[in-house]
Amino acid sequence: MTNPLHIHIIACGGTIDKVYFDAKSNYEVGEPQIATIFREAGVSFEYSIEPLMRKDSLDMTDDDRQLIRQTIEQCDARHVLITHGTDTMPETARAVAGIADKTIVLTGSMTPARFQVSDAEFNIGCAVGALLSKSAGVYITMNGCVFDGTKVRKNRELSRFESIDE
Repeated sequence: MTNPLHIHIIACGGTIDKVYFDAKSNYEVGEPQIATIFREAGVSFEYSIEPLMRKDSLDMTDDDRQLIRQTIEQCDARHVLITHGTDTMPETARAVAGIADKTIVLTGSMTPARFQVSDAEFNIGCAVGALLSKSAGVYITMNGCVFDGTKVRKNRELSRFESIDE
């Protein structure tokens, strides 16, 4: 029997896709790392990857968020995973909230996926679990938790996400 799950991944950049260049002593956003993570994990569901932008989330604009929203609205998949920088992930979640009949999960990492020790694989795994178990809506998965995407913030001091009451 074929697994009916298909996840459409929209790669926006952020730390999860950053690459370190020794000669420059800085990071740049590189190719989406999720394909490698899924391949090495041997996932048994279908997925497609759409590299939409390579931006640090601090450089994202309202126009970028509108492009993400339009991309989600135009894709056929009901399950959408967005890899994104953590600094403005809640702003993007709020920008894509309210899209009917889609389960949308944003995730990222505090350290690049290419690092030997990174939270990227764990966060992506949690995001897939959220896509499988949550009803239509927008969510953020970070630090082993699933948050309502419209009621979450990044606590920079603790390097984690937390729920907020609005």
